[in-house]
Amino acid sequence: MDVALVAVGKLRPAYREACDDYLTRLRRFAAVHEVEVREASRAPDVASQRSEEAGRLRGRLPRGAAVVALAREGSGWTSAELARRVERWRDGARPLALLIGGSHGLDPALVAEAEHAWSLGPLTLPHELARVVVAEQLYRAFTILAGTPYHKGR
Repeated sequence: MDVALVAVGKLRPAYREACDDYLTRLRRFAAVHEVEVREASRAPDVASQRSEEAGRLRGRLPRGAAVVALAREGSGWTSAELARRVERWRDGARPLALLIGGSHGLDPALVAEAEHAWSLGPLTLPHELARVVVAEQLYRAFTILAGTPYHKGR
């Protein structure tokens, strides 16, 4: 299975280290790569910034991918539910692309275009930390599917 984390911005060193740890683990189960697009920090307002970043993200989506937008207004999924979704995406033989916005989140139009909107919860997280959480949860989902002891949930 091909998985792309398509995100706005670069990770600072501590986040980079944590994300790389989970991506290394995840690569035992899937071909995963990150695509980073530049933040539109010079845009005149938040709406313009989100729109500009959305264009950059759209341009980097793998062809034919199932697209999941990370958005607070999305649906919350348990780790087991994410594993079931990953299994369906894997069995459907389509690449998976997860979109992670910058400091102001994703453009609402981009979220609406995605097949799914996934919320990590009602808390406000730094976008860098959200990427680490997504990488960890993907790793957890694959370990659930593989039946390895990493996941200790109910």
